[in-house]
Amino acid sequence: MATRIPPVHALSAFEAAARHGSFALAAEELCITPSALSHRIRLLEEFVGERLFIRDGRNVGLSEFGRRYLDVVRQALRTLTDFPMPRRAASVQPRVKLTLPPTFARYLLVPRLSSFIEQHPDIAVEIYLSVPLYDLSLAESDLEVRFGPGKYPNLQSEKLFSEPTFVVASPGYLRQIGDINTPEDLQKATLIRSALEPWQPWFEAAGLDWPEPSAGLRVDDLGLLLEAVRHGHGIGLTREHFARELLDSGEIVRLFDMQTATPPHAYYVVYEKQTTERPEVDTFLQWMKATFSKT
Repeated sequence: MATRIPPVHALSAFEAAARHGSFALAAEELCITPSALSHRIRLLEEFVGERLFIRDGRNVGLSEFGRRYLDVVRQALRTLTDFPMPRRAASVQPRVKLTLPPTFARYLLVPRLSSFIEQHPDIAVEIYLSVPLYDLSLAESDLEVRFGPGKYPNLQSEKLFSEPTFVVASPGYLRQIGDINTPEDLQKATLIRSALEPWQPWFEAAGLDWPEPSAGLRVDDLGLLLEAVRHGHGIGLTREHFARELLDSGEIVRLFDMQTATPPHAYYVVYEKQTTERPEVDTFLQWMKATFSKT
């Protein structure tokens, strides 16, 4: 049976927090957020089955077990650190960790990312995907893009851009159910539901006193919603940047000229304030704001 060992990243978080007597200072040293450091400490406490710190408001101190365990951890980390690695580069490349919704990453960030890399080849960019509306923690990311209302307690939030929503369908689906000439004709169609693109604001703009659909296919990814429309599962709401290629190819068509001028959700970049004290993170944040303000 394999012997379980504690995660090294949790051990280094524990050692740094013990040395500084502060989670915030330890997080700054490790270039992670304080919430990420707290998560690592909790992970290690669950592993050893003991409390490592005594928390008193903003002050933290080692527990009795924590003091004894710290000696072991420091010895282990010192052994790893002192082991000679002649091929390792002397400097560590600065990096920015991003968490993004899949559709934003695929359709909006990646096509524009080359301009940042050309301007800042010394900064490594790491991209992780999140599910909108489900995972609302920054975890270990420096910056996170969220598609939502823009109100996130204890976090900095800046709108990147917003786009009006409009109705789309596939030509094959329209042939199947018959022409849709007016908004009232939607009553004979299947409306694809999504918490990210609710129908109610569009109904109001169209003068329809209809409730939010409660039956039929539901998807909570904007890219997947478009795929459902393209494959003829029903009629959906979308936005220009996501639908442009499918509209140009004729795989989906826009219905009506009507659109919501102020949709309830938009893209926001979210971060903890102290994170931008790192130059590479602030550089990427400013690039995002400049890039998407032109969108």
